[in-house]
Amino acid sequence: MEKPKKDPIYKSFGYAFEGIFAVIKKERNMKIHCCMMILVIAAGIFFQISVIKWCLCFSLFGLIMALEMVNTAVEAVVDLVTEERRPLAKLAKDAAAGAVLIASIMAAVAGVMIFVPEFLRFADQIFI
Repeated sequence: MEKPKKDPIYKSFGYAFEGIFAVIKKERNMKIHCCMMILVIAAGIFFQISVIKWCLCFSLFGLIMALEMVNTAVEAVVDLVTEERRPLAKLAKDAAAGAVLIASIMAAVAGVMIFVPEFLRFADQIFI
């Protein structure tokens, strides 16, 4: 039996980008994550944060956005499988949403740890 032919790599990337743009367009929370990312990038540029801090910020952006996409995929699959209210369906959806929430809270804590000292240094320069 012959293996089915795989799509060329550029098509695989195309499908991935379609998924990213679909989630950004469809999901309110992904729009919020994108807005927060833009604000953090602007703050990072303004405060001229270090390369290490940039790496941490971009890693957290990727983690949160990837988890939001997995959450969307879990919700879509659960909705595809059943329209009934079932305990396992609820658990799957709630657990996926909880993963995004935990990552977002930890990213916010890291953001405070990165940007509060930068803000305080900036305030010292202005008010002294």
